[in-house]
Amino acid sequence: MRKIVAMALTGAACAASLTLSVASEAVAAEQVPRCVKVRKFFDLGQQRYVRLTNLCAKRPACYTIVIPHRAGPHGRLPQGATKDVRYGTVAGPRALYVKTVPC
Repeated sequence: MRKIVAMALTGAACAASLTLSVASEAVAAEQVPRCVKVRKFFDLGQQRYVRLTNLCAKRPACYTIVIPHRAGPHGRLPQGATKDVRYGTVAGPRALYVKTVPC
């Protein structure tokens, strides 16, 4: 009886670990490469800007600037490019972060 219970528990443990490994591979496949790097946030005159750089040399990168209580601007950076993106005025809220999204 103990052998049957031990074999059943071993089989359940193996099935659970297999399920977890397959699930983690699926999550890894859905992740977007983190190509967009924020160099700095700055104000110029009455406008707010963020300087973004694409770290991926072989692909363009897409981004969304996250601003509280507003729809954030989004765009695309060419391969290896650095760009200053205007996202609002100094009267508005500051950006929280820049999120990499799939193109």
